[in-house]
Amino acid sequence: MSGIDLSRRHYEEVVMPLIDSRFRGLPHSAALLGRGSEVLGYDDDMSTDHDWRARCLLFVSEEDFAAHGPALQSELDRASLSGSQDERPRDEVHTLRDYFRRELALDIDVEPRVHDWLTMPEHTLLTMTSGAVFHDEVGLERARDRLGYYPRDVWLYLMVTGWWRIHPEMNLVGRSGYVGDELGSSLIGARLVSDIMRLCFLMERQYAPYSKWFGTAFARLSNCPELVPILERVLRATTWQQREEALMIAYDRLGAIHDTLGLTEPVSSAVVHLWDRPFRVAWSSVPDLLFPLIEDPAVRDLAERWPVGPVDRFRELVWGPRNRSALLALFDRSD
Repeated sequence: MSGIDLSRRHYEEVVMPLIDSRFRGLPHSAALLGRGSEVLGYDDDMSTDHDWRARCLLFVSEEDFAAHGPALQSELDRASLSGSQDERPRDEVHTLRDYFRRELALDIDVEPRVHDWLTMPEHTLLTMTSGAVFHDEVGLERARDRLGYYPRDVWLYLMVTGWWRIHPEMNLVGRSGYVGDELGSSLIGARLVSDIMRLCFLMERQYAPYSKWFGTAFARLSNCPELVPILERVLRATTWQQREEALMIAYDRLGAIHDTLGLTEPVSSAVVHLWDRPFRVAWSSVPDLLFPLIEDPAVRDLAERWPVGPVDRFRELVWGPRNRSALLALFDRSD
């Protein structure tokens, strides 16, 4: 039985009857969200070795939480005492506002701003919108729908940043290998593979999970399975020439996937040699074609600067001296 099915059965057989009998059918929502392989549907036999059990998140209104929250939590805790420690259900009672504030530092009652979208970790957005809702009387599905995926202009901006992460790095695979540094070339190639995969998630409008399930989820994208053997060739290559050749094929395939979106005119990838060096770089006009489609002034302002991307990709923030004050503020926080 999957973790989702186990938790659903626990809600239907234990939690819902308890609410009906002890709390007169208190209006609530119930779901399995948040951390855990079972939330993403990737749990297997190995997943059961720790923290895998029936669990349910309950949500009530703020008024009902003030009146009944502690008592309901106490009843749920008492009901879970049967069974071994590792098998006991783990149920929690929250308000929607407090839960999303805890998990995302976001007021779910307010429409997220552009900067909110770019500073919420992608894998956390995925866990908040995956799992299963078993019952909904207080607006949980509405809250999840608000976070369903990036707004269109943010999505366009993130694709621009995704393409720009690939462009400047491609010639470095050959440049490092040219001086005999195949290890360094391999590392750059591996980073490009990761960036290509993330761009595929963006093009399919799917949040990417964190590293443990990143490859598993990628292989299930509808347009990308044929990329898997090509990207494996990049990772298994023993020379920079082999690595470069596989990357050229992967890049061409990215352009074909972009064309299926119908956002721009069809693109073609031109193979160029930067500064007449003997390293091939595939280059397309996708970022230039996507940028004019962005209408939100706040997003355009970001895109007109160096396109950094979301918080998951903030590596570039450390490059510019003008950004050091913002980074220092993170370390200077006392709370």
